[in-house]
Amino acid sequence: MLGSTLAFACMQICVKYLPHIPATELILFRSIISLIISVSILYKLKIPVLGNNRKILLLRGAFGTTALLMFFYTIQNIPLASAVTIQYLSPIFTVVFASIFLKEKMKKKQWLFFAISFLGVALMKGFDNRISLSFMALGIVSAIFSGLAYTCIRKLKESEHPLVVVVYFPLVSIPIMLVLSLFNWVNPEKGDWIYIILMGIFTQIAQVLMTKGIQSGVTNKMISLKYIGSIYALAIGYILFGESYQIMSLLGIVLVILGVVLNLWKKKA
Repeated sequence: MLGSTLAFACMQICVKYLPHIPATELILFRSIISLIISVSILYKLKIPVLGNNRKILLLRGAFGTTALLMFFYTIQNIPLASAVTIQYLSPIFTVVFASIFLKEKMKKKQWLFFAISFLGVALMKGFDNRISLSFMALGIVSAIFSGLAYTCIRKLKESEHPLVVVVYFPLVSIPIMLVLSLFNWVNPEKGDWIYIILMGIFTQIAQVLMTKGIQSGVTNKMISLKYIGSIYALAIGYILFGESYQIMSLLGIVLVILGVVLNLWKKKA
């Protein structure tokens, strides 16, 4: 999950550098790159592309597409760290959905540890007037759909290869994003293609690692590592985009790390 989080951070940088290209178009390019890579590897491994549990696979693709579209909109319109921290509420929703649909149990102490990380995320966001109510709501809805997508991934762990799970994202998103992009198409400039290609590659790496991570361990423990992405976002926003943060954000970092460490300690115990 740490590798996945780092790859997602690199993807976020690429998206942040492309604010002039619509989110629908970025997802279209990202999906095409992912489809080419995934199908090529599956063909080489002689694994059927369409998988077995196609209903859940389609739901995973639909939930993931919706979540990413909303997430890209927030990245392009509000400070990076704020967009990431709001979207990283998804582990909380994942735990809720996993307990409802997958019957995974959590110890009471783990809820406390998640609450500590959740408080850290809230403090990192702070009271930022650069974030409108609409974009905050968009970020929260993105987190909810991410939680649903992660729950589908856990459901598919016994029946599907991780790359099959990954390939259903572009299979669902390409036709949808193609239609939406036609209404607001922007031709990428020469320099944009570097970020677009890197965005696709980093996202592919992140998706594969995340899928393997979620399928290999209990959701409520593995997904807690995603909170580290908030720390990456703070550093990237400060170094690359000149985003400033208040003391409450620094306190939030400490609480996020504390919550993650306590969850890992509980898992080991």
